[in-house]
Amino acid sequence: MGPQGAGKGTQAARLAEQLSIPAISTGDIFRANIKGGTELGRLAQEYTAKGELVPDSVTNAMVRDRLAQDDAAQGFILDGYPRNAAQVVELDAILADLGVALDGVVELTADRDELLARLAKRAEIEGREDDTEEAIARRLDIYAEQTAPLTSAYDERGLLVRVDGIGDIDEVTGRIVSALTALVG
Repeated sequence: MGPQGAGKGTQAARLAEQLSIPAISTGDIFRANIKGGTELGRLAQEYTAKGELVPDSVTNAMVRDRLAQDDAAQGFILDGYPRNAAQVVELDAILADLGVALDGVVELTADRDELLARLAKRAEIEGREDDTEEAIARRLDIYAEQTAPLTSAYDERGLLVRVDGIGDIDEVTGRIVSALTALVG
C-alpha cells in the first residue's frame, strides 16, 4: 500500500521476482485493457482520465479472478489493492474462499511534494495521459481520504509494516525485506 508514486509497482515487481510469485497490479490490468481498447478498458479510461478510481465492482471481480489463477497458489503480492474499506471486506472474502491468509501488508510512505515530483517525471517519461497535474493531485487526495485509513485496520491485525519509500531502489527493497522478515519470519 502507499500513495501513487511511492514506488509500489517497482518494489512489487522486485519482490515478486525474488520470491518467485506474481505481482498483481490493478493499474497494470487497467492500462492493458485501455491499450487493448476493450470494453473494460474504455470504462476504466473514463474514470482514470478524470483522476478517479475504477469502480469497486470491476476491480474486485478482476482481483478475485486473478487470485484464483494457478500461479498465485503459492503466494502473490497485491500492488495498489485494496484501496478502500469495501475492498478490504471483499479481499477478506476472496481470501477466505481461497483458504488463504495475508502474511503482511507493506505501506510505502513518502512526502507529498516528493510524490508530486516523481509522478510529474513519470508522466513526462512515459507520456501517460492519466498523469496530468490535476489528476495526480486528485489521486493523492483520494488515497489520503480512502486508502491511508486502511493501514490502521491492518496494523490492528498485526499485519502492517511501514517502510520509507524514498531513496535508492535497492535500499528501499532492502528495507521492505527486513521489515517483512521481522514480521513474518
